[in-house]
Amino acid sequence: MSSEPVKPSASFVPTKQVFSLFDEFKNFAFKGNVVDLAVGVIIGGAFGKIVDSLVKNIIMPLISVMLPGDQEYAKWAIVLDGKSIPVGLFLAEIVNFLILAAVLFIFIVKFLGWLMKSKKAEAVTPPPPPVQEVLLTEIRDLLKQQVARS
Repeated sequence: MSSEPVKPSASFVPTKQVFSLFDEFKNFAFKGNVVDLAVGVIIGGAFGKIVDSLVKNIIMPLISVMLPGDQEYAKWAIVLDGKSIPVGLFLAEIVNFLILAAVLFIFIVKFLGWLMKSKKAEAVTPPPPPVQEVLLTEIRDLLKQQVARS
């Protein structure tokens, strides 16, 4: 047995691997898609709170005014064997979900579908050729006519 210390191999450099891992993470985290996704999640959460407030503070109180009874929707409950089941709160969550689903449907299916159709229409219609190209084409055609005449 030799008492010489073991030298690390040239192919394994820990600092290089750490920095390459950091670079990979940086490329992933700061790509446009990840940042856009984060912004979308934050805006979606805020929008969800707005819809929740709309349902709880405006729509459901209006429903409780229209329906007979002097209790507000949060107190609507079914009592079975002495246990209260809050049906009004469940109905509020259903209305909340339906509004959110309708808005997402309108945005994703209709608005983005319209955008995709307009982009396809733009891609199908080629832009008009530049003036220089039109003039060169006319010159080429005139030259061909002169060669054909002679």
